Amino acid sequence: MSIDPSAIPNFGGPNPQPQPQQGPPPVVVPDAELVKQLLNQMELKHGVDGEGDVVAPWEEFQVYFMFRGEQKELFAVRAFYNHAHDLGAKPELLEALDEWNRETLWPKVYTATQDDGVLRVVGEAQMIVGMGVNINYFAAMVVNWVQASVTFNQWISERLGLVKEVDGDGADGDQPGDDDGNSTES
Repeated sequence: MSIDPSAIPNFGGPNPQPQPQQGPPPVVVPDAELVKQLLNQMELKHGVDGEGDVVAPWEEFQVYFMFRGEQKELFAVRAFYNHAHDLGAKPELLEALDEWNRETLWPKVYTATQDDGVLRVVGEAQMIVGMGVNINYFAAMVVNWVQASVTFNQWISERLGLVKEVDGDGADGDQPGDDDGNSTES
């Protein structure tokens, strides 16, 4: 299965030349192999976890690509952000998350309280894919959701004052696919 390169936004590399297409793009039922192919084309490091979900690690968060349901008809992209928040900070955190959710389409973000009482932030976007989806639409959504996950991380870090100083003059900007040691395949 080939993916139209023009459907995948460029993150700064050379622009691939679009290939002329005969008729509409194919409708496919996406799976983990297609997600891995897209991540490879985007040059993002990724691996597979114990449940078979594809995961792309960054230094401050991980993005999971999951297929759920009896027929794997639900495709979900979830970003799990590493920064831990105390329960006492929940009102400020919820205010920030509500602001993000009002002003953006995705990812929708929420808090998850762990057993030890620590709050973490999760971002999520979903689509039904069981009946098939246009390959270019699917590729565009994966790319957009990954970029939105990166954008949210930058936004929440700035909004809550979590930005790390690098040499005393700026923010620590993660690059797509920065490895945190969790990658099991490239």
